[in-house]
Amino acid sequence: MRPFLCLAFVSAATLLAACKPEAPPPPPRGQSALDVMELVAVAANRCWFKSGDTAFKAYSMAPELNSFSGKPRFLVVRRGSADIRPLLVVQAEGRPARLDAFGPMMNETGADRIRKDVLHWAKGGKNC
Repeated sequence: MRPFLCLAFVSAATLLAACKPEAPPPPPRGQSALDVMELVAVAANRCWFKSGDTAFKAYSMAPELNSFSGKPRFLVVRRGSADIRPLLVVQAEGRPARLDAFGPMMNETGADRIRKDVLHWAKGGKNC
C-alpha cells in the first residue's frame, strides 16, 4: 500500500504545480507614450511657441497629454482663430512609445524641421 500512497502524493504534487500561477511577464522596456510626450510637449512649447519662433508665431499649442485613449498628444492650431481644426497633431502610443506627427503642416516646407525637432526631444534633447 505504500507504493500507491507515494504515487498518489506525487500525482497531487504535480497537479498543484500545474495550477501554480505563472510569474507575471516583465514590464515592457522603454519609455511610455506619456513619458515621451511630456518631454516633447514641454520642449515644443518652450522652443516653438514661448521663444517667439517666427515659424510658429501664428499658431498656439493645445496639449492633450491626459488622454484616456492611451495616445497622449498635443495639437497645433491657428492662434486666435475660431477654427479649432488642428494643423498639426503630435502623438505617441504604446510602450516603447511610437511617435507620429500628422496634419496639414506635415505637407509644408517646415515638415522636416518638425520631424527632426520632435525626434530630438523624444530622445531627451533639451536644446531648440
